[in-house]
Formats: sequence, structure tokens, C-alpha cells
Amino acid sequence: MDLNQKLKVDNFMKLFKILLLLLVCTVINSAQGRFQSFLEHVVSLPSNDDRMAAVDSFMIFAQNEGIPFVDNDTANFLYRGNVSSLHLAGDMNGWTPGNNKFSKLIGTDLYFIRKKYELNARLDYKFVINNATWILDPLNPNKISGGYGPNSELAMPEYIQPVEIIYNQGIEHGEIQQHSLHSVVMNRTYVVNVYLPAGYDPVGRTYQSVYFQDGGDYLNLASSINILDNLISENKINPVVAVFITPTNRNDEYAEGNRFKYAEAFVTELVPMVDSIYATSGESQDRLVMGDSFGGNISAIISWHYPEVFANCGLHSGAFWPNNYEIYNTIVDGEKKNIKYYAVWGTYEGLFQNMRSFTNQLLNKGYEIGWSEYPEGHSWGLWRATTDEILEYFYPFTPTNLEAKVTIPESFVVKQNYPNPFNPSTNITYFLPERGKVSIAIYSLLGEKIQELFKGTESAGEHSVNINLNDKSSGVYIYRVIYNDNVSSGKMVLQK
Repeated sequence: MDLNQKLKVDNFMKLFKILLLLLVCTVINSAQGRFQSFLEHVVSLPSNDDRMAAVDSFMIFAQNEGIPFVDNDTANFLYRGNVSSLHLAGDMNGWTPGNNKFSKLIGTDLYFIRKKYELNARLDYKFVINNATWILDPLNPNKISGGYGPNSELAMPEYIQPVEIIYNQGIEHGEIQQHSLHSVVMNRTYVVNVYLPAGYDPVGRTYQSVYFQDGGDYLNLASSINILDNLISENKINPVVAVFITPTNRNDEYAEGNRFKYAEAFVTELVPMVDSIYATSGESQDRLVMGDSFGGNISAIISWHYPEVFANCGLHSGAFWPNNYEIYNTIVDGEKKNIKYYAVWGTYEGLFQNMRSFTNQLLNKGYEIGWSEYPEGHSWGLWRATTDEILEYFYPFTPTNLEAKVTIPESFVVKQNYPNPFNPSTNITYFLPERGKVSIAIYSLLGEKIQELFKGTESAGEHSVNINLNDKSSGVYIYRVIYNDNVSSGKMVLQK
């Protein structure tokens, strides 16, 4: 074949692939589902060469859309190559590959598995090749850090990525100071990092505080410094002092033999050290202890046994099963104490029924407990995206600081609706620097006004309005608050 003939063949093949791509893109827009239509189209082709060409064309389209390739509520996980077996493992199946085996598309090198999930689900996963090698999804650029290294991330169409974890160069930032605490009670030395908010004033005021178990992970995997900086800058929480303590033997200290000694060291050595160095409030209602998994277990132990020190307890997927559900039973069966709780968990983790029961029983006992449940797994992806919920629940921003120096806000501020997601009602709080005209309305994503909440004149100070979307379907809605010529809007998620 001479050069001219080769060029003609090459051009023909390029044209053929373009036409085939157009055909595939037309076919996959049918009502039965784009990926299903693609599969049927490939199977109907007469030769393996045609099938491979169709896969090549489809993958251009799919990678532009995003992989895993999502059809409504169905995620299509894709892999190209030659393997003996391929399985899916992740939050969706307890990281047990089991029967989650990929199928191979006939006559091609494309493997696929299809799974249905909630439209706002977010899940970590990996692929398992030949029952031995665990890998990230090579076609998915979206990765997320976990306690055992990075995972690939599936985010369904209505999942909202947490913007508060992103570093914002345009705001003031707090600082971190590191300390070493040698515990006499434990005979162990701990690394303690303390966050001081921007403008920290040790003379003019005292600060509420939050103590994080698994301190290094909350710093590195949950982007907690960015979260604190952003929430404080946006007036979503009061300025706080945050204490991040890293365990030396996590299981032993959080759930096993030394759990009570660790709790004792926490309140008799760590808290006094922090209070002696920093301008932190000594009131129990101004201290929050929180943690993830076993970190939630020890946080519940600390607050239950020392409510005079910690009257607030935050639980990220609290793992209460150690010692035959010891702390769970102690709290639900014991006398009611002056402790306020907030719990977050995912429906793809084995403990979610336990957390539902814990929450319901505390509500029945008259406790003040907030909670959120999401279609996610036992992961830092869930915990980093909901740290703001816990902080806002316990320490919501107020225009006046602890010494009541400020009574009127300096500018127009609208807080993100809370709770969010919600069902069926939520609240928006806003602050006006002076009397002015206000209008508040709710819109669909298409810009259609679906509810007008308020229109009139209001005085300076704090105001709140309740939103009830009981007659609306699940999804994302937009709230819009107009004050004189200022406009503030945000997304909120109705999750039924």
C-alpha cells in the first residue's frame, strides 16, 4: 500500500469513528437508559472490530460525562484491559468484593458492573483484580483520602461537594500551636495541636473550645483548619479554640483496656493544660468533645463520666459496639444527664441502625440531640463534609460575643440553612446591620419561584425564617434573601 492509499484509509477510519460516535451518542439518549442502549448497540454489531470501535467512541463520550458513568440512579463502573476476574469493593458492600463481579462486554476489552444508588449518595471504592490486587479506578480522576490511603470516589448527581474544606486565600486565617503533653495518668506522651482563630485576643474575651479525637486525622484528612477558618470568616460559628490530640494506641485508649484512664487523663491533664495557656471558657457548655468511629466511642465515654467538664458531645459514626455496647447501654439506660449531642452517620455503614436507635432513645429520654443521616459509608469523606454541621449545631454564630461587646452586626449576613439536608423543614438565620427592606423566596434549580417566605421591612439584628417543603419532592432548591440592594443565595437539599 502506497502512502496516498494509506492516508485515504486513515482518513476513512477517522471519518468512520466520528460517524460511529455520533450514532452511539444518538442511540444512548433513548428512554431506556444511555448505557443499556449502548450495550445493546454493541452486541448487535457484526464483528469484534466494530464492537471495539464502538467502545472507543463511547469511552470518549463517557469520560467527558464522568466515570463512573451515571444514568439517573444507576452508576456504571467501567474498566478496560484483560484480566481473569474483576470485582468492585467499597462502602457500598462493606469493602467485601463477594458477588460484585464485573461482566465483560462480548468482543471487547470493556468490563462493567451496574449498581443503583440514591441520587445524593457518595461512596469510596476500589477495584480488585484477579482476587488479589486492589487498585484505584484508573478511569476516574476523583480520589479521596481515607484512613488507609486514597480511594476512588463515586459522587451521584445530587451530591454537593463540601466547599468549606477548601482553602480560601481571601480570608484571615487562624494559627496552629503545637504542644507535647506527658500524661502521668497514662504514662504516655501525646502530640497536641491547638488552633487559635484569626484575631485571637487572650485579654479581651474568653473562647468556646472543641476537642478532636484522632487529631492528626481531623487535621490532615478532614481539612479541619480550612473548615474552622471558613465557618468563622462567614459568621457561621463563633470564633473557637480547637484542640487536636493524637492517640498513641488508638484501640487501647478509645475502646479497650485503657479507655477510662484515657478519659481521666483527658479531663484532668489535657483540659487544665489548655485552660492554663489559652483564654478558654471554663464552663462545661462551652466545651465540645467529638470524634469519629472509636473516637466517637471515647467522646461519649468522656462526656458521660465528666459532664461537668464536657456538656457537648459530637459523634461522627460513633462505633459503640466495643465491650458489648458498653457506653451505648450506659447512656440509654442511665439517668438523664446535662449533655447535648449531635450525631452523623451513613446508611452504607453497618452501625447505622444502632445510631438510629441511640438517637431515638435519647430523644425519648428528653435529651437535646441533633442528627443527620446520609447515603454514605464509614469514611473521612462523610466526616469532613459534616464537621461544619456539628460545629454549627453547638456554636452557632451570634452577633454578640461572650462579653456582649457587639449588639448589631457590621454587615448583612445570611447563614446557610440548618439543618441541611432537611425533611421537611429547615431554618434560615440572617443578620441586618440596620433597618431595611427584606424579601425571602425559594426557587427551583430552573429558576421558578416556588415559595415566597417574607416581603417587608425589618429592624436591625438577628432574624430567622422557617421553610417547609412538605409538598415538594426531594432535590436541590435555592434560597434567595434580598436586603435593600444586597442579595445572598445558597443551595439547600430536601431529602425525603
